[in-house]
Amino acid sequence: MSGNFGNLILGFGSTPFVGVTATGGTITTDGDFKVHTFASSGTFGVTSIGQLATVEYLVIAGGGGTTHQGGGGGGAGGYRSSVVGEDSGGGASAESVKVVAVGDLTVTVGAGGARGANNTSMGAKGANSVFGDITSIGGGRGSGQSVGSPGQSGGSGSGGVRNNNAGGAGTANQGFAGGTGLTGGSTYGGGGGGGADAVGANCTSTNGGAGGAGLDSSITGSAVSRAGGGGGGVYSGTPGTATDGGGAGGKAVGNTNGVAGTVNTGGGAGGGGIQGAAGGSGIVVIRYKFR
Repeated sequence: MSGNFGNLILGFGSTPFVGVTATGGTITTDGDFKVHTFASSGTFGVTSIGQLATVEYLVIAGGGGTTHQGGGGGGAGGYRSSVVGEDSGGGASAESVKVVAVGDLTVTVGAGGARGANNTSMGAKGANSVFGDITSIGGGRGSGQSVGSPGQSGGSGSGGVRNNNAGGAGTANQGFAGGTGLTGGSTYGGGGGGGADAVGANCTSTNGGAGGAGLDSSITGSAVSRAGGGGGGVYSGTPGTATDGGGAGGKAVGNTNGVAGTVNTGGGAGGGGIQGAAGGSGIVVIRYKFR
């Protein structure tokens, strides 16, 4: 009798956790989480919602491209995150996790903005990234001194230039503004593009503006810095430096070009000394507890 009773006790146990099951992207495991990384556009297909029916996400848009001759740095792509304990862009705290249902959700990974083809054309704004109803705005494109257009708004704004020195604005809860360009002097050049975690630096009499800092996320299991602004280009002096996926600026005297933003970080392009560069493409990462 006592043996049978003991066997009955051993038969009791807690109900095992049942998590979301889904397809799409490159799937990896980090402890009790499944991680879906989309380096290009695709579909996140939910086949079962499990007990929680929620997912965390990181959605970064493409960074802005830049152009020739003292160009402002490209703005980083908009940065939206729901990862607990991590920030979203523009100084915002993490957003709410996303509730999902069985079915397909569209994932669009925004391309980085192209560089301007010559000294009379501007770089292109970065493309938006989308996860279902969550949209991150592409980074602002950088102008150049021959074009003379101000910095452009975006997820993060691009830096201003010599002849029109205002930096572009960032988007609330996604990124920061670009720095100002410098008018006059032999070191004239562009401000740094805004990043997810800081404004782009202003151009000074000796230096192009540094790109604004990006943010770290450990959504994939290890910390990665993304969505930094591009450095401002200069005529002479020291070009603006890069940070967190953004590209460094170039210098006209010395014939150096702007550096492209890093692929799948949403980094802004470095402003051109002679030629500009392209922004970095964005990324979408989704994770959920599966056990």
